[in-house]
Amino acid sequence: MEHLATLRDLQSTLDSLRTIERELSALPPDLAAMDSRLKVIDKQMTDKSKTLESDLIQIQNRTKELLQAQKDEERARAAVKVTNQKIQYTAAIRELDEKERHRVQIARPLKALEAEAAALEQALTALTTEQLTLKTQFDELHAIFLEEHANQVEGRKLLRVKLAELEGRLSVPEVARFHRLAAARQGRVVVPVENGACSGCNVKLRGPFLFQVKEAKGPIPCESCQRILFLP
Repeated sequence: MEHLATLRDLQSTLDSLRTIERELSALPPDLAAMDSRLKVIDKQMTDKSKTLESDLIQIQNRTKELLQAQKDEERARAAVKVTNQKIQYTAAIRELDEKERHRVQIARPLKALEAEAAALEQALTALTTEQLTLKTQFDELHAIFLEEHANQVEGRKLLRVKLAELEGRLSVPEVARFHRLAAARQGRVVVPVENGACSGCNVKLRGPFLFQVKEAKGPIPCESCQRILFLP
């Protein structure tokens, strides 16, 4: 029963901690607006950074292609200069035209990529400046907000210590399973049996299983939702 008592205490501590976290995350309108904008900026910077990284890789590859195309064009132009026979000269001119077209085909998209990369770098610089300014303002106002909610902040600190202490009484797999269930079951892992049913999923328990819960000396999971059951 001590094991079940630890799980129930862990559930109670987690419930209290989640309540305080909700209170501290309920920011006033001005702070909430700043926080929302900071999240938007962060996403924009992430997206633009990925695009810029892709562009720079393409620029690097296309620059190598352009250098090779320029060398090929120079060789074709040199061949035209040293060709005397009419048939060979016509073929050399045709080859030069082809190499010039190939160079242009590479140069145009490369120029567009370079322009896009420059615009992305400029946008990232502007976003970084805005982010730093806004983050400074947010941190100052958030510090005032936390001072006004000092009791909740201290309570959160104590609950986190208690949560860690309770988790230390359980095995690593048990702690991992508890938090997986908490994430999947809206934070409710350990629930009482009410009117012969699991109060978590409201499924009626079979008579033999209900007797098993009553006589158990350790945690028993609900057959339906896997929450830990106990009799109040």
